[in-house]
Amino acid sequence: MGESSALRKRLALATLCVTMFMSMLDNVIVNIALPRIGHDLDAGIGGLEWVVEGYSLVYAALLLTGGALGDRFGRTRVFRLGLALFTAGSALAALAGTTGVLVTARMLQGVGAALLTPGSLAILRHVFTDERERARAIGLWSAVSALGLSVGPVIGGPMVDHLGWASVFWINVPIGVAGLVLASRVLPVIAPRERRIDLGGLALSAAGLGALVYALIAGPSRGWTDARVLGCAVAAALLLAGFLLLERRLAEPMLDLGLFRDGILGGALLSGFMVSFGMFGVMFFLPLLMQGVLSWAPTDAGYAGLPMAAMIVAGAPVAGRLTGRHGPGLPLVLGLLLCALGLGGLSFQGADARYPEYLWTLFTMGLGMGMTFTPVSIAVLQRVGPAQTGMASATINTLRELGGVIGVAALGAVLTHRMTGTLTGSLERLGVAPESVGRAADALAGAGSGHGSGSGAALPGPVQAAVDGAFVDGVHLAVRCGSAGLAATAVLVAVLLRRGARVGRPAESGRTAAGQAESGRGDGPANGRPGGQEQPAPSAGGRPVGVSDAV
Repeated sequence: MGESSALRKRLALATLCVTMFMSMLDNVIVNIALPRIGHDLDAGIGGLEWVVEGYSLVYAALLLTGGALGDRFGRTRVFRLGLALFTAGSALAALAGTTGVLVTARMLQGVGAALLTPGSLAILRHVFTDERERARAIGLWSAVSALGLSVGPVIGGPMVDHLGWASVFWINVPIGVAGLVLASRVLPVIAPRERRIDLGGLALSAAGLGALVYALIAGPSRGWTDARVLGCAVAAALLLAGFLLLERRLAEPMLDLGLFRDGILGGALLSGFMVSFGMFGVMFFLPLLMQGVLSWAPTDAGYAGLPMAAMIVAGAPVAGRLTGRHGPGLPLVLGLLLCALGLGGLSFQGADARYPEYLWTLFTMGLGMGMTFTPVSIAVLQRVGPAQTGMASATINTLRELGGVIGVAALGAVLTHRMTGTLTGSLERLGVAPESVGRAADALAGAGSGHGSGSGAALPGPVQAAVDGAFVDGVHLAVRCGSAGLAATAVLVAVLLRRGARVGRPAESGRTAAGQAESGRGDGPANGRPGGQEQPAPSAGGRPVGVSDAV
């Protein structure tokens, strides 16, 4: 009986890890295929941004709702529904013949990922009731998630070269089907509980995020003073402000703003957001730089990411040990600083860059990313009770995805604005008509002609050199902005975590997390929000005494 139970636990963990690996992999594997997609579907840089953002935007907008639906209808049931939708969206994306269909399919993938992700960590917590087993399971789950982000380009490059860009979507289909079969057999049935679905919060957050991302993507091409761009920016500010006000008034909000009043929670969540902001941006730019400017094949560009992948995998267990010994502050701050250093180093590489010259930046960024993934998850789960696990897990992933969405859009806006200005001046000096600027810039993304497209007539030599130089100039400014943001965040996170360690851990209103777990109501409704409860004294390392009951 004991062996059967242990096997079932291992199979459940394998199912959760494989499906999380797939959803994380999809975040980045598409990037390596972007130049080929741009050529085949005649999509410019703006169109390729929407191929990336279509997934991430929907994922970020619906993650909190996915957590609420899991509570309301059963976490395992909603997990399986999300996996089915993600698999169907992957098949539709592989069959897409236009940019519009591809973006629509990516959005369907985002809906599926938003439903399955929050339940994954909550189911894991339900399966592993022993503290030590649970800690090991969370560590493996976090490492596999990080691995999915790191190996995407490595796997995607050879697939795009030999099987075409559709293969990066087809790979999800057999994994999704196998996951559905396993999920139906080994995952436990977690009883649903009554809770109100925050339809108002869903509408406000989704509309606000959509308006914000549209303004950031359309701004460089349409102009920041364009009425549509300005209208979307104002609408985004009003809608998102309305969302935050609504969440403050609800008894069971989609997003518990009380989480951010705790220094350690706030610092961990901010770290996850900013690492995604900087690193998802560079993962969007690097394939275009390698394939469009340096004329590398997709396979070569994919293999170039191996050092980053290796350091992410190596950094995750180191970060776990540092978190257990010193608390989350040290690995989080160190990881942010390493990411900032690596991004800054990329800004010194030009159009004639050689791989060995910037190899150290990939090692540095990979180690920085690996240092942040595990501490964020552990820090959040240490600070909330069992009833808040689903919402806290959804909040972690929402902010990570939102960081990626805004990072690609905002840093992409910086890149496009600088590139357009530089290219306009260069083409004017060459006597090229101003209306050719957009067409020349899109050639770098694979639309139309250009040496990065893989086919078609090349641009004239001086024009191609101007395009390459303008793109590199834009990348330099974008990565410097990302580097500065990460460095500033490291300082702020250090302050927040130090303050949070002095205050101690919040518990739920009138009851500690341990007391709630002992009552057998760990998956029931939360009795309140963080704050105003018994606070255990923090240890010298910044980790509160007695946090094991919440991990």
